[in-house]
Amino acid sequence: MSARRAIAADVAEIVRLRQVMFDALGWDDGSEPWPAACAEVLRRGLTDGSIVAFVVDRQEGGGLASAGVGTVAQRLPGPGNPTGRYGFVQSMATDPGHRRRGHGAAVFTALVGWFKAEGLTAVDLHASPDGEGLYRSFGFREGEHVELGWRTRHDA
Repeated sequence: MSARRAIAADVAEIVRLRQVMFDALGWDDGSEPWPAACAEVLRRGLTDGSIVAFVVDRQEGGGLASAGVGTVAQRLPGPGNPTGRYGFVQSMATDPGHRRRGHGAAVFTALVGWFKAEGLTAVDLHASPDGEGLYRSFGFREGEHVELGWRTRHDA
């Protein structure tokens, strides 16, 4: 099995799988209308190359079985990363009915290969309990420093 690079026609399915990921992480309470904005950003990014995604097609019934999305951000260069370019895995999801068949591994292999081909030396992601083993098998581990974040919520 192999993953293919996603195209703009895959956007609706990638957004659907992103919802699967959010459901697994317990991150979406349904109060924010993010899917349309996500679809627009994905469509634009896949077209101009600022976003990369790899997917595995379902063998039956059309649509996607699995998808992974990555971005590259420019940060200030420093020790251990002289270019300052960092990768981030924005989404990794496999339909529940297609799990444990190697689809996620195929997508993640393609995504990590792309990051390497781009010359990146640092890639981060947020792992769900289901995906943690896969990421660790690729050498991902906890960071050396405490990661903190700040978020605001917009009231509807």
